[in-house]
Amino acid sequence: MASNEPTNTDLEVWRSPDYADPALFDEQEVTVGSGPFAVQGTIALPHGEGPHPAAVVLAGGGPFDRDGTAGPNKNLKDIAWGLASRGVAVLRFDKVTYTHREQVAATPEFTPTEEYVPHAVAGIEILRRLPTVNADLVFVIGHSMGGKFAPRVAAAGAEVAGLVVLAGDTVPMQWSMVRVIEHLTKADPATAALLPTVEAATEHAKLVDSPDLSPATPAAKLPFGMPAPYWLDMRAYDPVAVAATLDLPMLFLQGERDYQLTIDGDLAGWRAGLAGKPDVTFRVYTADDHMFFPGTGPSMPEDYAHPHHVDPEVITDIADWLKDPRSN
Repeated sequence: MASNEPTNTDLEVWRSPDYADPALFDEQEVTVGSGPFAVQGTIALPHGEGPHPAAVVLAGGGPFDRDGTAGPNKNLKDIAWGLASRGVAVLRFDKVTYTHREQVAATPEFTPTEEYVPHAVAGIEILRRLPTVNADLVFVIGHSMGGKFAPRVAAAGAEVAGLVVLAGDTVPMQWSMVRVIEHLTKADPATAALLPTVEAATEHAKLVDSPDLSPATPAAKLPFGMPAPYWLDMRAYDPVAVAATLDLPMLFLQGERDYQLTIDGDLAGWRAGLAGKPDVTFRVYTADDHMFFPGTGPSMPEDYAHPHHVDPEVITDIADWLKDPRSN
């Protein structure tokens, strides 16, 4: 068992949120997946015989570590420690794009499905084998792109009890990027200057939608410089349609101050596609941004340079829902 106490480095950039009590759980290191793309992860395991509900946490798009580190913030560690303090076992792991960045870049056929599904399925099985975990109550918690791919994990045949989607996107990512650049051009020109122009991003997005997109399309012409097979796989996946086929309870959470993924665009997609489906719950947090950090005024990229913690109301709502997902 590893100590729950932050290291000296952690103390400089991250402190445990008030709602987490490291005396209530232990942490242990695990290997998630197998072969050349295996990654390392951490299980926060509550004390006691249980059986405890459990969850695998999926990070958003990009090469995130297991904690979701962004500046001095660790939103996934906040979630893991907050839930573990409330009796939920949580596995978080370094993304394959973080641990094996160069190897992924050298694999042109790498897809977003490979980015998420194999490790999530492996993580679920790790949790289900733990003697103090209730194998029938293992959930997937996905943030942002991790939330988008949570339904695909369940559809892959994993033994999943339900899904928690935090700011999961339903608007195609290439068009969300255009909208974000348009927003930042007005709200934060300095940050926008570091990104492609609206015109360039629009041309990239149109190519993703085009019937001319093929595995041979140069990555330089596509959003984020990601190769064509990545976008072909992304284009073929409709998260709302897949979620609608699942007989699972689902909890969707959205911050009202989120400019990256929005209530009117992304959350509206989930609501429309899952309307009338039983055991689907939606919650909106007025003060929260994309990372579910509470604040006031417009959310800005520079906010992430300052220390924050995930909204305690979000932690409480998730913990309560996981323990009885079909009664909410």
